[in-house]
Amino acid sequence: MASHDDLHRFVRDALERGESRDAVRQALLKAGWTPEQANEGLDRFAPVEFSIPVPKPKPYLSAREAFVYLILFTTLYLTTFHLGRLIFQFVNLAFPDPAAIESLETIHAAIRFSVASLIIAFPIFLLLSWRLGVSIRRDPSKRGSKVRRWLTYMTLFVAAAVIIGDLIALVYGFLGGDLTVRFALKVVTVAVIAGGIFGYYLIDLRRDEVERAP
Repeated sequence: MASHDDLHRFVRDALERGESRDAVRQALLKAGWTPEQANEGLDRFAPVEFSIPVPKPKPYLSAREAFVYLILFTTLYLTTFHLGRLIFQFVNLAFPDPAAIESLETIHAAIRFSVASLIIAFPIFLLLSWRLGVSIRRDPSKRGSKVRRWLTYMTLFVAAAVIIGDLIALVYGFLGGDLTVRFALKVVTVAVIAGGIFGYYLIDLRRDEVERAP
């Protein structure tokens, strides 16, 4: 069975002989390689005119980069959690449940804590997002950061799990006849926040794939 080393060797040899990148890609597809594998093999070499194929620099893992992305995604999680929690508390105030045990003091304390968390976490998230965006525009190769891709996929996983859990809770409440306005608003809140995050980062990953395609 052919390995990735065989793939990269074939691509290098084909480009050395003057084959076009599109012709190499079509040959790989006809041989049974997937489009992603073909793109990955071609992406190892820069599309520049030279006598021999020019390899692209490999994505590297730096401690500073890992630190920045961990802070970015941590503040993202804090922001989304406390935004949802804040909306939940406003729903509790607007639609009080006589059977609920939370007091007004407890609700107000939760609101203050969520507001304080948003005041700190959200600006940090915006600042880091802006700085990383500027850095990537200056050096597009940074879009291939391993830390960035791993944390993005982890975020997609968490968002998808939350959406699935939210739908299960909605169906459970509906089957139990407990689909109140208070409950429905909380379900919608979770769906909108998690769905927005999932959609944004899924589009971001697809943009990466388009830019990496030959």
